[in-house]
Amino acid sequence: MRKNMTMFLVMLLLLSCASVSQMGTKILEEEGVIDEQQKESIDRVTAAVEHSFADLTGEQEYYLGRSVAAKILTSYQVYENTSLTTYINRVGNAVAYASDRPELYGGYHFLLLDTEEINAFACPGGFIFITRGLLGTCRNEEALANVLAHEVGHVCAKHGLKAIKKSRLMEAFDVLLKETSKHYTQEQLNRLTEAFDGALGDIVDQLVIKGYSRQQEYEADRLGLKYSHLAGYACSGMVQSLQAMVTSAQKTTGLGFFKTHPVPQDRLEKVQQEIASKSYSRAVEPTRTKRFQMTVG
Repeated sequence: MRKNMTMFLVMLLLLSCASVSQMGTKILEEEGVIDEQQKESIDRVTAAVEHSFADLTGEQEYYLGRSVAAKILTSYQVYENTSLTTYINRVGNAVAYASDRPELYGGYHFLLLDTEEINAFACPGGFIFITRGLLGTCRNEEALANVLAHEVGHVCAKHGLKAIKKSRLMEAFDVLLKETSKHYTQEQLNRLTEAFDGALGDIVDQLVIKGYSRQQEYEADRLGLKYSHLAGYACSGMVQSLQAMVTSAQKTTGLGFFKTHPVPQDRLEKVQQEIASKSYSRAVEPTRTKRFQMTVG
């Protein structure tokens, strides 16, 4: 009974700030519920939890994003076309350079996925994927630039990190496992290990299956328009792309983009309002359209 109570109190303390936790562990020690070694262990775990919710460094974001990207690539095949991949990266980096975070630890990386599904994924650290299906909705380079700028907007707003932080108790579970393993049964250790192993799955589920929130998608649209305009692209490209998605949404069964993003018609209306309020009025550049047609077809 005392061990179960200790475990319950430990988890409560993990959800408290460090100062409250230290007061709590002191009381538990004085009451004889835990010994001095257990108190120090719990304090270390609490410190790990507090640290885990702090902002990540650029390097940490890069490696975390790379892990998420690797998980995505277990479900999708890369479209092997060197010239097309190079072209997408040039356009993507052009709008990324005009963004609020033009330089990331490992730079921006854009990759085309070999699927007709209309979708895109923006992982932390600048790893951005778009599908052949989404590329197919683009009619010129302006549209492609705006699509990529929207994904860059997710990275700049750290939408991925905000989702990931909810699962960052992984680190605490790991410390808890190492620090107090001799105080728990094998069954309890197995439960902690399962929670730890499932954390990365929760992250990918949030980014790939559930998608970003409606407000985050609208924010990415606003940022995408801003970055496209600053990079010299016509923001009408986003309007054209969303109009194509509206048409596609009427024919789809709700997979991919249409399962994880707000209704295209809603986004289209907000985008048109944003363009009007910010006076984004650049014209489509014919030379870029020709380049797009030669590369994408």
